[in-house]
Amino acid sequence: MARNLKVLSEMIRSRYREGASIAVVARELGVAKSTVQRHVPARERRDAAAAARQRHRNRAEEPYEKALRAQVVRLYGSGMPQQRVAATLGISVEAVVARLEPSQRRSRQEAARLSVEQQGDLLPQEEIVARYVQGAIMAELGRLYGVHSTTIRRRIPDDLIRPRGPASQPRPQAGQVLVDEKVRRRYAAGENAYALAREFGVSPHTIRARIPDAVWRARTPGEAPAPSPRPVQPRTGGVRMVLALADEEILARYRAGQSATAIGHAAGVDCRTILRRIPEAERRTHLQAQRLNRPAPDIDADAIRALRARGLSWEAIAAETGLSAKTLRARA
Repeated sequence: MARNLKVLSEMIRSRYREGASIAVVARELGVAKSTVQRHVPARERRDAAAAARQRHRNRAEEPYEKALRAQVVRLYGSGMPQQRVAATLGISVEAVVARLEPSQRRSRQEAARLSVEQQGDLLPQEEIVARYVQGAIMAELGRLYGVHSTTIRRRIPDDLIRPRGPASQPRPQAGQVLVDEKVRRRYAAGENAYALAREFGVSPHTIRARIPDAVWRARTPGEAPAPSPRPVQPRTGGVRMVLALADEEILARYRAGQSATAIGHAAGVDCRTILRRIPEAERRTHLQAQRLNRPAPDIDADAIRALRARGLSWEAIAAETGLSAKTLRARA
């Protein structure tokens, strides 16, 4: 029995020193993990981080892991993106990245270029050219096939590219004598140069070049028509808004200490309307109004010390008196 325990202990130590984990040794020898731990000296046991690294190295040497890594490298090396490799093998993208060496991973620029090339190879070029010849624009084709308009442009031959600009307004061919005569006749009849330019698809300067100087209708500052004077509205001076409160009552309330805002709420108007009904000599300044609207409680140092002697905190006294704790400390 002792001999068997000695052999078992030697086998456990040998396998553990080779890099096998406690669970693997226990599974191979058919014993419990606690038995393996008892036969492995404490000084030789790996800590959690070292055990995790050793498990990772052991897992990398398994046949399944080697085959999976080979498939990841092969698919990724063929130009397939990481997301598609993960979907093909049924693993996560993180698992794909973990099985690729840093030298095997593509940069973002290279991955984007390769993705555009692969996506462009899948586009039906003949169908794109046919749609473009029929009148479709590149932006519409890009939205239809889910690519950028520049990608569509690279699939269309240069001799089929249409000139940019509105197709509904073709420019007249140069050297047409009929255009000059027609433009001069219609301009002499009273048509506008800008309307003629829009109709013929040219600029107003082109129309101006075909009109003789004697016929051109140039507007000088002296000939400019004077704007019609606006009718003078008679001012309705002396008419004042009728308020719910008489001016005497407004003044009496204001003298009694009410604010213009409070009187305005009672009368249903803005405070500025109330201030206009009060003589300037009796209007309070901003500081006076602030003191009147927020009067300081009349509390002296003795009252504050009495409240403190009762055991109240500064915050409790401040809530009771309406003063801040800083003001209370200054008065005490």
